[in-house]
Amino acid sequence: MPKVTFISPNGERTTLEPPAGLSLLDIARKYNIDIEGACEGSLACSTCHVIVDPEWFDSLDEASEDEEDMLDLAFGLTETSRLGCQIIITDELDGITVTLPSETRNMLG
Repeated sequence: MPKVTFISPNGERTTLEPPAGLSLLDIARKYNIDIEGACEGSLACSTCHVIVDPEWFDSLDEASEDEEDMLDLAFGLTETSRLGCQIIITDELDGITVTLPSETRNMLG
C-alpha cells in the first residue's frame, strides 16, 4: 500500500498506508486527519485544499478547469496547491507528502 504523509498546520507529521484508489480527502476522513471537505468532494468548495510537496507536484495529473476555479477561492493558495478530493492515491504516488493550510475558506455557508 502506498504511503501518504500529511503535515498539519503546526508541523505535526502523520504517515499513513491507505489502500490505493482513495482520494486524499477520503484518506484524511478515514484516518481522522483534520480536513473539512464541506462539499463531499463534488468540486463545489475549496475546503479540502492541500499544499503538495514540490517534489511530488509534477507527478500528479493536471488539475481540471473546475478544480482550478475552486482553487482560486482557496485561502493561502500556493503554486503547488490542489484539492484533496481530486488527488487519487496510486502506487506511483507512494511517499507523497501534503501540508494542510492553516485556514480554509468555506464558500457554502
